[in-house]
Amino acid sequence: MESISVLMLCPMSSYLEEELQRRFNLLKLWTAPQKPQFIKEHSGSIRAIVGNAGAGADAELIEALPRLEIVSSYSVGVDKIDLNKCREKGIRVTYTPDVLTEDVADLAIGLILAVLRRLCASDQYVRSGKWKKGDYKLTTKFTGKTVGIIGLGRIGMAVAKRAEAFSCPICYYSRTEKRDTNYKYYPSVVELASNCNILVVACPLTEETRHIVNREVINALGPKGVLINVGRGPHVDEPELVSALVEGRLGGAGLDVYEHEPEVPEELFGLENVVLLPHVGSGTVETRKAMADLVLGNLEAHFLNKPLLTPLV
Repeated sequence: MESISVLMLCPMSSYLEEELQRRFNLLKLWTAPQKPQFIKEHSGSIRAIVGNAGAGADAELIEALPRLEIVSSYSVGVDKIDLNKCREKGIRVTYTPDVLTEDVADLAIGLILAVLRRLCASDQYVRSGKWKKGDYKLTTKFTGKTVGIIGLGRIGMAVAKRAEAFSCPICYYSRTEKRDTNYKYYPSVVELASNCNILVVACPLTEETRHIVNREVINALGPKGVLINVGRGPHVDEPELVSALVEGRLGGAGLDVYEHEPEVPEELFGLENVVLLPHVGSGTVETRKAMADLVLGNLEAHFLNKPLLTPLV
């Protein structure tokens, strides 16, 4: 398979890069001074694309690669891939579900605790020497709080199970009510936000879920409510979130994703009730290796005419 050209769109994992280099003819798009020219020069040989949550295959790139057969995404989010164009052209698409579920759910709980118990601000309080001048202020309990989840898929369910260990009542919103759970279902996100203390975003990003957390939802969550986003940045209307936090209309937020990554609204930097992470939901050594192995396994399965491990298209 060393003769098969694979286009890697951006740096992702040194392990993945090394393995692709070893098994295929790897072309690194980010190293090209003139990317359009680079794609044009190699358009006749590229048969696979490796992307991630931030860099996918849009219609223009797909059209520019007449021999493209498969797009293998090093992520579970595929909103950067034109799935309809792939279906139209018979291009296979794979992604990395399941292997990152536990890490993302762990991080969601970590964000909840960090926001409610002010872990980051408390850490700074000690480091800055302020503890010598007096105790840190009281914070808010997590145990027993009602947790509302937008999207009760793999990650949403994993968050729910963890929150149950903290004696938290669970409620949720999804496109349809789940028959196999006893969690309370609300038919709208506004109703969900009105009836929970902590709102966790854990659904896929689609046109329907873009800005699913808007001003109305934020106001329903209220000045004692906390928003946790481990989904995708555009799930939340970011300017509305910023103004609600600055004005005190929302109690706090724990964010791993943002609308225009890596840009983060600077108004949030000085707020103790906000915890900001650099999109590291799946960012553990163990999970990133498992994700890379899925990408490699899917590519090899495709080119050996075997069933794909995690097909999406």
